[in-house]
Amino acid sequence: MFEIIKNSENKYKNLNNGVWETSESNKFIDIYSPLDQRLVGSVPAMTSAEVDKTIASAKEAQKKWKHISVNERAEILYKAADLLIKHTDELAELMMLEIGKDIKSAHSEISRTADFIRFSADSGKSVSGESIPGDSFPGFKNNKVSVVKREPLGVILAISPFNYPVNLAASKIAPALIIGNTVVLKPATQGSLSGLYLARIFQMAGVPDGVLNTVTGKGSEIGDYITTHKDINFINFTGSTEVGQRISGITKMVPLLMELGGKDAAIVLEDADLEMTATQIVAGAYSYSGQRCTAVKRIIVMDSVADELIAMLKEKISQLKIGNPLEHDQLDVVPLISSKAADFVMELIADAKDKGASLVLGGNREGNLIEPTLFDHVTRDMRLAWEEPFGPVVPVIRVASKEEAIEIANASEYGLQSSVFTQNINDAFYIADSLDVGTVQINNKTERGPDHFPFLGVKSSGMGTQGIKYSIESMSRPKATIVNLHI
Repeated sequence: MFEIIKNSENKYKNLNNGVWETSESNKFIDIYSPLDQRLVGSVPAMTSAEVDKTIASAKEAQKKWKHISVNERAEILYKAADLLIKHTDELAELMMLEIGKDIKSAHSEISRTADFIRFSADSGKSVSGESIPGDSFPGFKNNKVSVVKREPLGVILAISPFNYPVNLAASKIAPALIIGNTVVLKPATQGSLSGLYLARIFQMAGVPDGVLNTVTGKGSEIGDYITTHKDINFINFTGSTEVGQRISGITKMVPLLMELGGKDAAIVLEDADLEMTATQIVAGAYSYSGQRCTAVKRIIVMDSVADELIAMLKEKISQLKIGNPLEHDQLDVVPLISSKAADFVMELIADAKDKGASLVLGGNREGNLIEPTLFDHVTRDMRLAWEEPFGPVVPVIRVASKEEAIEIANASEYGLQSSVFTQNINDAFYIADSLDVGTVQINNKTERGPDHFPFLGVKSSGMGTQGIKYSIESMSRPKATIVNLHI
């Protein structure tokens, strides 16, 4: 059932108006596995003319799709979730090869995605409008009634990242479809094979021709073109702050929903349960090698308990499972997505060493596999204190007070999440209220879910609010019809 999306040479096609097509240019981008550098597949490098054709298909299909009943749209999403679970093994294997995720984590991502799709269908069915009587506003009589409903925006451009190529594509597609939009999916190049499989799942579930389409190609060649296309009505992007800021700078009068970078802090007070805190921090910092926007990326700890916490962290980090997912089923630290990514992490490690940080453990590299690394006595002049590594290296910054912890946390250009570890609820809420972030976790690692909670970043970490209900609202608008009663 999936052979339709590629040919015998493992060259993939794009979905346009219900048909899987190769690029007219016959140019392809090769996708190599970060695990053993094998060629996993090739995707078309689409031209601007092909982008035009794809967006035109989505625009035309939306005229009919928005009039399909929400129950019918929901049934298609339910079926897509079921098909996703049915094909878990095949898709998880592809994800492992394409993005280097261990097989258990790949299975978990697919299961979570199916739940997300089902919940989106349920939430779409519960969207309701309202009627507003005119006489509730001073000076008006009871001869006007405003009937308000939610209207889809049109064609949604969904741009997904490499690290969660199924979940963070579906988290854009499902809310968009259930409210009546059509979608053009532009997956990250590394991760695009998994994205194309997901599109095939939706097609198999019964998504009509043109309602979901895909575009592959280098962002440097078609990125600006597609994000500024006149027929794109909304852009839902997850990726780097650098790219997000560029999209924000070149688009005009197009609403944006963006999840960008982070430098999530774990703030540890004197009265924290250090055993629990260490467990949470290690899980939050090093799983999937820290290649997550919500990973714990710095530890801000009261100096009086820093030594004890670091000893616990060192013990737990040394127990992490490290290796190649091709050789082991369940791993915490795996090779990074590319040599470029690994080079950047090693630059941050070298800078911290050169400027006097204390290496607690790790710091070594074999290929693109970097040992889980922890630095103590990191100071503000070190790059590791501020830059997002997207890799398995975490700095410890010692502070003398809650106010200093808050000041350092807020000095970051990012504002995605933070954690506060304390047994004093007053301190927890005081710090939470003082932090310039989208979400504060109390006595828990920074993390994305549950997916019906609001999820957002401030400053350079994003704009707009995700979470199933919030995503549906973001990709729709109120429309008022006013009934005038001549009485």
